[in-house]
Amino acid sequence: MGFMFSKSMNENMKNQQEFMLMNARLQLERQLMLQNEMRERQLAMQIAWSREFLKYFGTFFGIASISLTAGAIKQKKPALFFPIVPLSFILAYQYDLGYGTLLQRMKGEAEDILETEKTKLELPKGMITFESLEKARREHSKLFVDK
Repeated sequence: MGFMFSKSMNENMKNQQEFMLMNARLQLERQLMLQNEMRERQLAMQIAWSREFLKYFGTFFGIASISLTAGAIKQKKPALFFPIVPLSFILAYQYDLGYGTLLQRMKGEAEDILETEKTKLELPKGMITFESLEKARREHSKLFVDK
């Protein structure tokens, strides 16, 4: 009788452990999907912001270029052309970010850094561990207990 009861409990415990493992895996998958969805939405917002900024800056650049060119010709001062150079770099960067391949190039460079330059990514004092967090928590709680 006791053996049957023990066997049944062991089987139930095994089933419960399998269920908990499956549930933990499902929860982790959902969390990863949620984090990826949030990352994609943030990136989409960044691209949309860049495209919107490009519209306004493009308008400003066009008006400034025409005005500076007209002023340089009218006043015969070629120095008025110089502000067009840095403004054109900003315009090109914003265009590349919004419509070009800048994000793909950045992704490729980030992947290269992750593969070949791992040491540059290390945290000072190494990875945070449970033990280091507990030590800091205990030290922090001593400050409040001693007072």
